[in-house]
Amino acid sequence: MNKFVVLAALFAAAIAAELPAYSKPSYPAPAYPAAAAAYPTPAPAAYTTKAAYPTPAPAYSKASNEQPAYSKPAEEDHPPMPFSFAYEVKDDPTYQDFSHNENSDGKVISGSYRVSLPDGRIQIVSYKADEKGYVADVKYEGEAKYDEYKPAAAPAYPKSASPVESRYPKPAYQAEDSYSKPIYTTEKAYPKPTTTEKPAYPKPAYPAEPAYPKPVYPAEPAYPKPSYPVEPAYPKPAYPAEQASPKPAYPTEPAYPKVSNSKPAYSEAVYPKPSYPSESAYPKPAYPKPAYPSEPAYPKPTY
Repeated sequence: MNKFVVLAALFAAAIAAELPAYSKPSYPAPAYPAAAAAYPTPAPAAYTTKAAYPTPAPAYSKASNEQPAYSKPAEEDHPPMPFSFAYEVKDDPTYQDFSHNENSDGKVISGSYRVSLPDGRIQIVSYKADEKGYVADVKYEGEAKYDEYKPAAAPAYPKSASPVESRYPKPAYQAEDSYSKPIYTTEKAYPKPTTTEKPAYPKPAYPAEPAYPKPVYPAEPAYPKPSYPVEPAYPKPAYPAEQASPKPAYPTEPAYPKVSNSKPAYSEAVYPKPSYPSESAYPKPAYPKPAYPSEPAYPKPTY
């Protein structure tokens, strides 16, 4: 394949060498007519503003499946009615002691409730509610006691005498020793069977498998090997030697003086120390020590 490509390239080069060299044709530059005269652009005409007409709203037909709009029923305004109630619970075994009563004339509500607290006190709340708000008065009765809680003893209820139980006599059971123990007989001794030898069964006789002849297949034919033409030997193409181009001479880089990055040494300025005026010596005032009265001697108490 490579040789074929090389031969095709040589053939193309030979044809190109045989063709004559023609010069490129020169065509004259085209002459276009002069540009037309520039006409002035006319000024836009002054249009009057359009009258503002109201845009009619589109009228849509109602859908056939649209549900009708039902108006909510007006809620009845019931005026407040006077009322009165009261209840009271008092159960000493369960420590339940509370009550509540309330009255209203339709405008003002007043009442009170009483609760027994765990510390032994009774809380009484009196309240009143009207248009101005809710006002409560809280009072306590009794003293708080924090003794250990002792539950009350359960009341002793008398046992009920059931007439059904006394109607029937109690059954009398016999003692266990009064029963005679059963006597079990010994198991009978059965004679062991005498086993004989296993019977000899004759083996079944199966017919012998038939012998089938092996199939004879024809031998594979011998095909002659194909003869391919010998590939021709093509001469290798001779390429012209590559020309040795002279290396370009670049100007040498100028030698620049080196820059020193060291910091300059600055001398530290010496400033004279300021002199402040000495503090004036004022005589310190002498204050007299206060004289406190001595503590009175109280007699020691005798216990």
